[in-house]
Amino acid sequence: MTLRSEIEDVRSGARTAMSWLEHALDRTTRDEGLNCLTVVFSDEAREAAAAVDRDTSGLALAGVPFVAKDLFDLAGRTTMAGSVINAEYAPAHEDATAVARLKAAGAVLVGLANMDEYAYGFSTENHHYGPTRNPHDPARIAGGSSGGSAAAVAAGMVPISLGSDTNGSIRVPASLCGIFGLKPTFGRLSRAGTFPFVASLDHIGPFARCVDDIALVYDVLQGADARDPACAGRPVDLAGSLDRSVGRTLRVGLLDGWFRQGATTEALAAVDKVASAFADLRPASWSGAEVARSAAFCMTAIEGSSFHFSQLSRQAARFDPAVRDRLLAGALMPAHLGQQVRRVRRSVKQEVDRLFRDFDLLIAPATPCSAPRIGEATIEIDGVQVPVRANLGIYTQPVSFVGLPALAAPVDLPGMPIGVQLIAAPWNELILLRAAAWLEDQGILLSRPCPVPVA
Repeated sequence: MTLRSEIEDVRSGARTAMSWLEHALDRTTRDEGLNCLTVVFSDEAREAAAAVDRDTSGLALAGVPFVAKDLFDLAGRTTMAGSVINAEYAPAHEDATAVARLKAAGAVLVGLANMDEYAYGFSTENHHYGPTRNPHDPARIAGGSSGGSAAAVAAGMVPISLGSDTNGSIRVPASLCGIFGLKPTFGRLSRAGTFPFVASLDHIGPFARCVDDIALVYDVLQGADARDPACAGRPVDLAGSLDRSVGRTLRVGLLDGWFRQGATTEALAAVDKVASAFADLRPASWSGAEVARSAAFCMTAIEGSSFHFSQLSRQAARFDPAVRDRLLAGALMPAHLGQQVRRVRRSVKQEVDRLFRDFDLLIAPATPCSAPRIGEATIEIDGVQVPVRANLGIYTQPVSFVGLPALAAPVDLPGMPIGVQLIAAPWNELILLRAAAWLEDQGILLSRPCPVPVA
């Protein structure tokens, strides 16, 4: 069932928002071993569900339970962002724009999701709150930094969730947990009321188990917001425009070079299965992708360390050690690197603009491999052991660097989940979802049910 049919059941009285919520709360209890959530709002959620049941008129998401990554502000609560240091900060005065828009549409907030501290990581092995476990194999990571948000959807706790993506923090956990995760065009969705990481790279976006659900939630999140100067708005009706036949006619580029180096057999199998569905398919070369990835690393380190410098100088010992060390390394980078990174960004954007003159859609791996085991420090890429936290995003970072919209989508293959990235030109999210809907109809994309919940 898609969300649309379940919402109609709430509107018609065939089911109640309260019963839907109680099911979600029951799942959060039974799946506690996955460590998806850091906070559960049982009482507040029941009040919200009761309000929906009293009047469902005009509510696009009537009764839909959701969770948000623990960097979204909630009025009256201090935003922890996966840290312990933030406990000394004042509570937020109002909800983050994205949370407020979902609530206004009738969605019911169940809790806040675990994450890498300050969103700096790809594993959600949080030093303070523990690791989030992959619902398909609890011995493995869920990915990060939005791992709790992705795992909660994959486990069936909630049908939708909110995450953030700076270098791949939506797409990496979506790939490893076997669900859909959308990183929109930079500036499309408001980041107001989210704890920042790298202002020039930060995005927010939704997770869901099917394309229709992603589109439905995304439509609610859209719209300009004066609280986020980078938010251009430019809304488009995605849910009402999913012409699934469009996928047949798209000019599709299969990214080569950087996007195939280091990929495991399973990652390449996922990409090739998706690519083979398109009639107009050609190789696509993005020569600047590796440089873009390196520049994104520099931008992240420089801006991230600058933002956290005061706390690093006062209380470095209270940071997650892995996060602290990367931030300290960023603080040691020479200032002129920032200017070079901005020049590289302009050059890479020009190359990408030329690429989209020939292609409507690009396909690449979302992650180089399926989920590593919890505590596994390294993965092998091109025969070299490299750190997990820094390298699960080797294919997502170039895309973020130039703000392109990208959808991580689960491919129907045996074994642990692994996804692909569908990538479009700026402001063309509609192409992504039309292509994904068509692939879903062909049985190529599929979010598989998880095993029995962890006790």
